[in-house]
This record gives sequence, structure tokens and C-alpha cells, in this order.
Amino acid sequence: MNPNFLEIGPIEIKWYAVIILTAIIIGSILAIKEAKKHQISIEFMLDLIIGTVISAIIGARIYYVIFEWDYYSTYPSEIFQIWHGGLAIHGGIIFGLLWIIFYSKKKKINTLKLTDILVVSLLLGQAIGRWGNFMNGEAHGPITTLNFLQSIHLPQFIIDGMKIGSNYYHPTFLYESIWCLIGFIILILIRKLKKLKIGQLTGCYLTWYGIGRFVIEAMRTDSLMLGDFKIAQIISLIMIIIGIILIIINRKNKKYEGAKV
Repeated sequence: MNPNFLEIGPIEIKWYAVIILTAIIIGSILAIKEAKKHQISIEFMLDLIIGTVISAIIGARIYYVIFEWDYYSTYPSEIFQIWHGGLAIHGGIIFGLLWIIFYSKKKKINTLKLTDILVVSLLLGQAIGRWGNFMNGEAHGPITTLNFLQSIHLPQFIIDGMKIGSNYYHPTFLYESIWCLIGFIILILIRKLKKLKIGQLTGCYLTWYGIGRFVIEAMRTDSLMLGDFKIAQIISLIMIIIGIILIIINRKNKKYEGAKV
């Protein structure tokens, strides 16, 4: 699998970058469209999204570097070379959330109102973004067989992409992409419920993604580790707990009303 989308002399544009950018654009359009229904201006959402994306990219890199410090302490010049790979979604979520909290407080808007809008787009963006991992030949599971991949009726191009070296691997990138896509559809349906309260959709996202990532991470062969534990599974458990708490404690919260910004 060629990871390059375009090559012009020494300039290389990676498929990963193109796919992530596509995910950001599509997710942003959906979030802005939903925000308009609640009297939140396009200008506000653009500022929010730009800040969130920048914070998320920085956070995803910092998070990855921290848990791979043995390598980066030896090769510090690599820290800023993100085109060589090394972004972690959980770091992106944490730092992106910090920006959302900061910006919402600055503009005096309920943070959970904004996250309820954004998490739906985030799940779709994650579903799309995982295909960048496919193009890089990463985020896969353990060795499997050609017969198994054929038995689950995968398209041939995915089967071919899962042959790395002389072995076939589980397409865990695909498992997570499908899980996120299903979650996106579920959250769209939940969002239509009249009894839905502020913060509960955010809780649903945290719970859904946390469960899926915890299970799929068990299969990953490139996990960031904290001692003998996979850090993504630890974070996923925390997400699940916080998600359930948000769903429960916000049962008496208000329904979503326009923010007028």
C-alpha cells in the first residue's frame, strides 16, 4: 500500500493527511449545520472548531511522545516531525476538550451544549480518519490468515492492504471505523429524542466509543503502554465511567435551547 497521495519532486502528500483533513471538513460542516438549529453562529463555530482542531493535533502528538519517551529522548529532533507518524486520538480528545472548556467559558456558553453538538461529528470523523491508518499500514491487529479475511467478506483491496510483509493481519482499523460509524448513526437517532437532556449525548459518546476502543485495543499490536497495561484501555475505562455518570446526573437537566451567539 502506497501511503503517498501525491508526489511532486521532493514534496510528498500523504493519504493520511488527506483523509484526516476530509474527516475534519465533513465533521465541521455537520457540526455547523446542527449549531445553526440552536442559534449558534457560523463565526462562533468556526473559531471553536479551528481552536479545537489545532489543540487536538498538538495534544495527540504530546500524548504520543510522552508514552514513547524512551525513543524520543534519544532522538529529540523527531518530536516535531509528525509527518513520520505518531498521533494518539485520546490525546487529541483530551486537549480538544480543554480548548472547548476554555472557549465556552470565555463566551459564557454551557460547555456540554457544545460537546453535545460536536461529539456526533467527532464519531463520524473518527470513522473516516481510521482509513488513514489503513493507508499507512498501521493500527492493525495480530497475524491472521487469508482464509479468515475472506470468510468475513472483506473487499479485496482491504485484504491486500492487510498483507504486510509476508503476513496477513486483523484489520482493527476497520473494526473501529465500523464501530464509530454505527455510533454516529445511533447518536443521530438519540439526538432526535424529545426527552434528551443537555450533556447526555456527550455521555453516550464517551460510553460508546470507550466500550468499542477498549475491546478493539485488546487486539492492537502497536499500543502505547503504561507498564504492563495498554494506556488506551485505561483511558477508555475512564471514558465509560464518565459517560455513564453524565447520562445519569443530567437526567434532570434542561433540554437544549438556543445559545444565540
